[in-house]
Amino acid sequence: MGRSSFAPFIPTPMPIDKDKILKRQAEILERLRAFSSAKLNDEYSELAEKMLNKLARKRHPPFETGKVEIWAAAIIHALGMVNFLFDRSQTPHVTVREIHEFFGTKESTVSSRSKEIRDMLKLRQWDEEFGTREMQERDPYKKMMMVNGYIVFRE
Repeated sequence: MGRSSFAPFIPTPMPIDKDKILKRQAEILERLRAFSSAKLNDEYSELAEKMLNKLARKRHPPFETGKVEIWAAAIIHALGMVNFLFDRSQTPHVTVREIHEFFGTKESTVSSRSKEIRDMLKLRQWDEEFGTREMQERDPYKKMMMVNGYIVFRE
């Protein structure tokens, strides 16, 4: 038995069109700002832009494909999950339905893209990077620490 004359197929990644990415990023940012000014506040607008910029720095930004409305809605949804935006006791407060109505999107698609963003950026509730100032002040974990395997409250 001799060696095969065929080389294994190694797929090469598609080249990234940076102009296309920048254009899509600008379109998403425009929608994020419109939603934030209509329903949220300046802090959410800044956090949404920060999240979009962080996603854009990925080797293959997730918003490279798909509708820009879906990605804009997914970024708002991901921020909402981190900051309890859907809790009626919070100010500002929006419902998931309001997000979908504003962007003209479907709940299942936006939820799955939001999950993709949260997983990619390792987001969680009380997130230090993408949490609002109010959420960071109310973070219960900042008052706790581990001592000899026990969780104790700081004074």
